[in-house]
Amino acid sequence: MLSAFTLAFRQLGDPAVLRVLGKSLVLTLLIVAVAGTGLWWLAERGLALAGLEQGSGVVALAGMLVAGWLLWRIVALAVLQFFADEVVEAVEARYYPAALASARTLGFSEELGQGLRSAVRTLGWNLAALPVALLLLVTGVGAPLVLFAVNATLLGRELQDMVWLRHRHDPQAPPPLTGLARAVLGGTIAGLLTMPFLNLLAPLLGAAAATHLVHRARAPHVA
Repeated sequence: MLSAFTLAFRQLGDPAVLRVLGKSLVLTLLIVAVAGTGLWWLAERGLALAGLEQGSGVVALAGMLVAGWLLWRIVALAVLQFFADEVVEAVEARYYPAALASARTLGFSEELGQGLRSAVRTLGWNLAALPVALLLLVTGVGAPLVLFAVNATLLGRELQDMVWLRHRHDPQAPPPLTGLARAVLGGTIAGLLTMPFLNLLAPLLGAAAATHLVHRARAPHVA
């Protein structure tokens, strides 16, 4: 795991990775800004209709910022689904050329479907975990731990699939990473997503690290 992330950090300066970083950041920021503005407008209108005009703008703005923070992870990973191939291919071209040569190309509809399923799955599991988290609010740490565990598990699966689906010629083939490996991978990226500035790089680091982990699991002898 440490080796995979070290190699991922080293490749951040790769021109192909930088291009993906630029495209994904612009699109993610645009989507989050539009969604956040819409939520702010809805919140302000709702407060005004409820007769709470005074201070409604501040409350709505605070709600928008919180919603934007929560949306970032979902949107960033959904957007990265469209560009994941470029990151994965950059890593494979440098370290696993034989795997790159045998990879299959995912069509636009498959990539779109994968991105939508990822977003829906993330939203669904977080909503399902929300009642448990609310019950554990009194513990102080229980609620964040529940949400972190759920998102770490989801992230690990999503990052694995970004790489694995390109090489899964047999639909019945088992995934290469163990549940523990996926949880650690996802937990690391979930942690990075909470850190300013690093959260901008986290999705790309996750895709690059997942590429190393998947190929080394498929062929443990690869250095």
